Amino acid sequence: MARLPSAHPNAITEQNIADIVRLRQEADKNRSPAERLADLVARIAGSTPFIVLHVVWFSAWVILNLGTASAVPLWDPFPFSFLTLVVSLEAIFLSLLVLMAQNRMTRDADKRAHLDLQINMLAEQESTATLRMLEQICQRLGITDPPEEEHELATATNVSELAKSLDDKLTAGN
Repeated sequence: MARLPSAHPNAITEQNIADIVRLRQEADKNRSPAERLADLVARIAGSTPFIVLHVVWFSAWVILNLGTASAVPLWDPFPFSFLTLVVSLEAIFLSLLVLMAQNRMTRDADKRAHLDLQINMLAEQESTATLRMLEQICQRLGITDPPEEEHELATATNVSELAKSLDDKLTAGN
């Protein structure tokens, strides 16, 4: 009778999840105060309430400075030079903070990519070792007709040659 998959993650999956959470917490803990501020600003600036607030703010500024409310003195009449200054300064600082956040996220993504590459290389080495053992078992058992690819797959992959070949083919396509 076939076993049905468990509804609960197994111990290995739970350990993997715990490791991922730990790595994320370590990365978050190592952020500088400026990076924390940049992340906060980027998170807020990318939200719907932030957009709505700006639409309301700009609309009120323009309406009040067109003289529609006679009880409110004009502080920035058309062409709204002060509004332009304020918005330009906000855009400059917002852009810089978002770029800081993106740079940190890129560094974190690069670290994860390097970790992925390392794990993939280890998995390839483990697979190669397993295939070599399988070849030896087949030889001892007298099985002499293995698939052609088996011997090629049991050979260690030269990562440098593989990367160069990939680069050559990618640049030839451009």
